[in-house]
Amino acid sequence: MINTHNGIKEKGLSPININDYPAIKRYLDNFYPELEVRADQGDTPYNLRNCAYMEDFFCQKIVWAETIRVYSDGSRNFPRFCLDTNSFTLDKTCFMMISKNAKFILAVLNSNLFEKYLKNNVMTLGTGSLGLQKEYIQQMPIPQISDTEQKQFCSLVEQIIEKNGKGLDSSHLEKQIDALVYKLYDLNEQEISYIEKV
Repeated sequence: MINTHNGIKEKGLSPININDYPAIKRYLDNFYPELEVRADQGDTPYNLRNCAYMEDFFCQKIVWAETIRVYSDGSRNFPRFCLDTNSFTLDKTCFMMISKNAKFILAVLNSNLFEKYLKNNVMTLGTGSLGLQKEYIQQMPIPQISDTEQKQFCSLVEQIIEKNGKGLDSSHLEKQIDALVYKLYDLNEQEISYIEKV
């Protein structure tokens, strides 16, 4: 992906100068006639149009794909939400969420409870995949809790990220998050048993 952004003038962020990237300029020059007539160009034909949320790409954020495949063999295809701390720019088939409570929200979104919630409340596509458009995610009933109450969730998320980065199993930590989420929603044993038959 080539992010020749148009800058953020109000914040003093300059547009990308294509001349600083000669290899990319040479590549884009192959398409210059099309670039020159684009209605959505920035200050130059090489720049993208102004983007009000350009800064958000540089923040810690939760990211997810617009569609996820549900496997018919019963294997688990969750969690599907991840934390980006590397300032990735996403393409049009992904969504992102910026929040100071990102790790807590990430824990809840990747829990067994929310897997069940998603399967029962979002659009199912013809292929059996789930469509996770932002409207569905925005409507998820995630309770607001204090920073102190979030600490245990955040610590577990950090441990999971560390283990996954090393290729180690983190399922015991995920189960701890599931237990915290069940408690958060005050679920009884019968409800938990139903959820765990995802």
